[in-house]
Amino acid sequence: MSLEEAVERAADKDARNKWVGVFIGVLAVLLAICNVGGANATKDATHSNIAASDTWAFFQAKNIRRNSTTLAANELELLLAAQPGMPDEAKKKFEDKIRDYRAEAQRLTTDPAKKEGLDELFARAKAMEAARDVALAKDPYFDWSQALLQIAIVLASVHLIIGNLWLLAMSGGLGALGVLLMLNGFTLAVKLPFLG
Repeated sequence: MSLEEAVERAADKDARNKWVGVFIGVLAVLLAICNVGGANATKDATHSNIAASDTWAFFQAKNIRRNSTTLAANELELLLAAQPGMPDEAKKKFEDKIRDYRAEAQRLTTDPAKKEGLDELFARAKAMEAARDVALAKDPYFDWSQALLQIAIVLASVHLIIGNLWLLAMSGGLGALGVLLMLNGFTLAVKLPFLG
């Protein structure tokens, strides 16, 4: 081998190594983006779960209050029925109170103005649970993507040391698969049964 060929071969290897270095840098950037996506999915799942739990607790408190109000109205109706000879003034007070209790029970069931009736709270809690479930479905894609991107970085780095092109090819394949999983983590375009 002539000196000229050796210099040319070394220059080719240096050029290839520079591109491999750029490839490693791109994988590292994608890994960072994937990490942010995974962290956001985890935060979104936690936030939605806490919000759903709080809303269900509020729902339960309102339901207990509605049941207590309904029981009070029923009790007053029974008292009114048990004492038919009650003076008209007292009878009117009982009827007014029963009407107030029934209206309060209805307001606790549905309150479109404040959006805090049982019907509205139920819908809100279900929506929060759905948001939590979507965030939880995204998380495994980010986890696997991070693992594949990290392995791809390691394989490309080892290629720089020993020059094995198979390692670089495997790095490219794993990197591509990692990117696809990351994109799916953001979009949930395809549901893979083994990931969730």
